[in-house]
Amino acid sequence: MSLSAGQFTLGAVHCAWQPHRHGTAAEPHVRAWLSQPLVAEAAALAFARSERGRPTLAAPHAGIDVNWSHSGDVLLMAFGEGVRLGVDLEMLRARPRALALARRFFTAREADLLAALPHPARELAFTRLWCAKEAVLKAHGHGLAFGLARLAFELRDGAWVLDACDPALGTPADWTLHAFTPGTGYVAAIAWRPL
Repeated sequence: MSLSAGQFTLGAVHCAWQPHRHGTAAEPHVRAWLSQPLVAEAAALAFARSERGRPTLAAPHAGIDVNWSHSGDVLLMAFGEGVRLGVDLEMLRARPRALALARRFFTAREADLLAALPHPARELAFTRLWCAKEAVLKAHGHGLAFGLARLAFELRDGAWVLDACDPALGTPADWTLHAFTPGTGYVAAIAWRPL
């Protein structure tokens, strides 16, 4: 599976992806990408980590949120000002236990929606739903430990839409989600809400 670098901007959110050798550190690549719009020198960008490991930019860029994800040989990166954001990237692969995982970790309704899909479509829908959930939870800052069932999605016109969530996440209307395919063999999601 090969991938070309790409990028887009949606309002205050900037997103990019690029080939990334599996097993290498992502942070230097994120720093290099961020240095172009933010500072002249990549070394001038400093990252801090929350107690749960969520990356943040240190002063003087503390008002800019950043997040990244890597899977296979691809790195996905995003940043935005005045927002809290999260991204997730997944390489497509066989997931024979997708429905069992959905029944264990997702809401009952989500698992039922997945079960109603034919097998090939089910694995893709599962991966897209996982990406959407993880992007929101990474933005929240607690990651998967917060609980995948604490936010509920509905399948509308073939796309997952946030329908309900734990009050700690705000309301579904607070969130903007964008699902996309950065290249053959990958799916991704970016989620953000205003600060």
